[in-house]
Amino acid sequence: MAIYHFSAKVISRSAGSSAVASAAYRSAERLHDDRLDRSHDFTNKSGVVHSEVMLPEGAPERLGYRSTLWNEVEATELRKDAQLSREIEFAIPHELNQQQGIELARDFVRSEFVDRGMIADLNVHWDVGADGLAKPHAHVMLSMREVGEDGFGKKVRDWNRTELIETWRERWASHVNERLAELDIDARIDHRSLEAQGIELEPQTKIGAPSLRMGAEADRLIEHHAIARENGERIIAKPDIALDAITKGQATFTRRDLARFVHRHSDGKDQFDRALSAVQSSPDLVALGKDGKGQERFTSRDMIEVEARLERATASIAEREQHRVHEQFRDRALAAAEQRGLFLSGEQRAAFEHATAGRDLGVVVGYAGTGKSAMLGVAREAWESAGYNVCGAALSGIAAEGLENGSGIASRTIASLEHQWAQGRDRLTSRDVLVIDEAGMVGTRQMERVQSVANDAGAKVVIVGDPQQLQAIEAGAAFRAIHERHGGVEITEVRRQREDWQRDATRHLATGRTAEALDAYSANGMVHVAETRDAAREELIVGWNRERAARPDQSRIILTHTNDEVRALNELARDRLREDGALGQDVSINAERGTRQFATGDRLMFLRNDRELGIKNGSLGTMQSVSAQRMAVLLDDGRSVAFDTKDYAHFDHGYAATIHKSQGVTVDRAHVLATPGMDQHSSYVALSRHRDSADLHYGSDDFADRDKLAQTLSRERAKDMASDYGEIESIERRFAERRGISFRERVAEIIRKVPEKVRGLIDGMRTPEADRQIRAQAAVRRHARAVSNLFMAQENGATLDQRVEQGSQAALKKELATARKELDAFGANYSRDIERAYLADPPLAHEAAKGEVRRAILAMKAVQKARGAGQEKADQFVDRWQKLQRNSEQSYRHGEMSSYRSARSEMSNMAKSLQRDPQLESLLASRKAELGIGMTSGRSLGGELAFHHGLDLGRGRAIAI
Repeated sequence: MAIYHFSAKVISRSAGSSAVASAAYRSAERLHDDRLDRSHDFTNKSGVVHSEVMLPEGAPERLGYRSTLWNEVEATELRKDAQLSREIEFAIPHELNQQQGIELARDFVRSEFVDRGMIADLNVHWDVGADGLAKPHAHVMLSMREVGEDGFGKKVRDWNRTELIETWRERWASHVNERLAELDIDARIDHRSLEAQGIELEPQTKIGAPSLRMGAEADRLIEHHAIARENGERIIAKPDIALDAITKGQATFTRRDLARFVHRHSDGKDQFDRALSAVQSSPDLVALGKDGKGQERFTSRDMIEVEARLERATASIAEREQHRVHEQFRDRALAAAEQRGLFLSGEQRAAFEHATAGRDLGVVVGYAGTGKSAMLGVAREAWESAGYNVCGAALSGIAAEGLENGSGIASRTIASLEHQWAQGRDRLTSRDVLVIDEAGMVGTRQMERVQSVANDAGAKVVIVGDPQQLQAIEAGAAFRAIHERHGGVEITEVRRQREDWQRDATRHLATGRTAEALDAYSANGMVHVAETRDAAREELIVGWNRERAARPDQSRIILTHTNDEVRALNELARDRLREDGALGQDVSINAERGTRQFATGDRLMFLRNDRELGIKNGSLGTMQSVSAQRMAVLLDDGRSVAFDTKDYAHFDHGYAATIHKSQGVTVDRAHVLATPGMDQHSSYVALSRHRDSADLHYGSDDFADRDKLAQTLSRERAKDMASDYGEIESIERRFAERRGISFRERVAEIIRKVPEKVRGLIDGMRTPEADRQIRAQAAVRRHARAVSNLFMAQENGATLDQRVEQGSQAALKKELATARKELDAFGANYSRDIERAYLADPPLAHEAAKGEVRRAILAMKAVQKARGAGQEKADQFVDRWQKLQRNSEQSYRHGEMSSYRSARSEMSNMAKSLQRDPQLESLLASRKAELGIGMTSGRSLGGELAFHHGLDLGRGRAIAI
């Protein structure tokens, strides 16, 4: 299992460091320090397998010599506490050989540092630990000043930005994962902290070869082993930590996956054996059987429960029939579409009828280019005519934009929806229809959360996608599983491509017959081979430019697998346009991915969602005007946007894009560069974006012949589910029996979780629990009648207690008090929570008063869940605040001012965040003592924190006290 490590630090004189000594140690060389007039000799150091100085364009050649470079840096920096160099250190996946690891590091350093104007001193170490395993990593020393023909100039402050470090961390993970996929290595890394991933382990420090000559290294070694031992003990005490971490990105795993994870988070063979034994004997480890390759596969109890919750929520939605659209509204929508010239095919019509029928769950599987969005646009009109609210969601911003443009359904990313729901805004109701597009890319956990929210709200859900296109990044294949279990309709008639043979080829790609599709494109002169990938890249750009000049009115896109190839293709495309005089004067812009040249006429791709600008990650446009401070762009949807580059810098050239960004995109012509990282899913997406033509280019150095090309592009990499190895119920039964739980007890547990409609089938099996539920439902009905009477007697806008005070009948007050007492006997605050639900949705109270209590109970549980989530968030805030306070005090006592300022800065950000989260501020109001607040002064809670702890909220910095 590949590990993630990426750290950054500054080498400075204030810490007693020398740039020359640091460079000598990392390169295992002997360098003379002119400033100190002494030599630093580390030629006895082993493990350095690659060492080079990489220069940006325009830098003098003399700085390519390590000794000259760092002595000149020392001579340029005059202050006694000067910052000499920034060092980046990252782990190289041990799944790679040395040549691949060096190439990976060089490519990353070139694109992220050197192309920004930094000089990079790269050293790749291939150390071998005491356990005999390789620990490959790279050290990169970076210059901190701009450099020109005459040498170093002023320092570049932008390179010190914290957000830039975070960008590099994310880009390294993306870079590694792309290369692993390209090499067909089944491993991935995650740049997020263990805390952000929800993994209860401490991050380990990265260490180099121990050296007695460097005390700091010895300290780091001690700390590294201490953290590893602590993590090992945590895993031994709580084995499900390991299971939860492994199943973040894969629903099932092998013994080897497990052993690698435990090895990473333990210290020594003895602890490794104990930790591995603890996980393997954990009751939360579930054996699933063997996969198609004969490997034993496992999953976690939590993963099974996630899949079970997903199935229960989905089954409950599927059983409801509360959103039927009457025939007159359907006919009206179809007639309106036909007036616009849109005539649905037989399959589209079947999908339309399925989506607008009574069942609250709709599942539409459609091949690429079959007109799913057009069908959904007609369905939207029918739903809205029937009085329903329609909202759309997709995993990515560009997919959400595609759904909105193609169907008229207001759409946003699923992450954005979940954030809004967590804030108590834009929650689903029983009058909502939620359409999830490109559902095949949604992981199981995220799909379960969305389905559960929709089920609790009584909303209708329509999920649309194609399980053969790009797979989910997170664990699982939820869309495929839902379709297999609950059925749906399929649209197989491809409409996007204009020629019959191309439509047939798309169907071949959709059904896994990639070789047949390639044969068709080859027979029509659209598969092109060159001696090398570089030559293939050049030929692709020549063809792209020729078509651009011949058909300027048509849309086109260049697609490939990795970001590195995208960058190279973008540069070649701009060179051609510059030669043809199609671009204005270049302006240098410090974009998020580095300094880029932009000109009027350039194609631009946006890389981050921005609601104010109305742009999505992946949106494309053409540059209308550009200066160093401001840009104006005509988006492909016809809108114009203008912005200051200091406010938004997340953009790049948009001639080429990764295949992953293109799912949901339609153009007239596509040009595809094939590389070894592609598979059946990416080739399907890449070769189905076009209407008129798709030209595929490849190099013989990547693919020896057409057969090898077809073999690579046919690789099946579909994600699995734990339930693929057996029904959820049978897996749960085996798990229960393993823990000594009788099957009868497990049945009782399952019964308590199933919907009321199913419970009605087993009313004969009356238990004390069942009797209690019946009494609770009666209490909900009586309470709802009391609330309903108040709603009818008093005006809207007041709380229930205010309505009681306003009421002219004393009986209302008595009736509500009695009903509250009776309901609260079944759970603390039940009446309060359900009343909040009624105030948000008054018709719910009238419905429950008539005896239909199910939705009211679900709404009450949703309020409870939201309150619980808020309390958990408050607990996390207090814990984090107290930890930072302790760390800052300890750092201050020991004179570690950098750590002190870092902790205080984070405290400032936490205090400032309360200004945007009034719910959290309210929950923390009663916990001021835990946050170190004594007497209050009428300020907001964030202001109180700043006042009592000496924090500067205005600038986001800590005041040293």
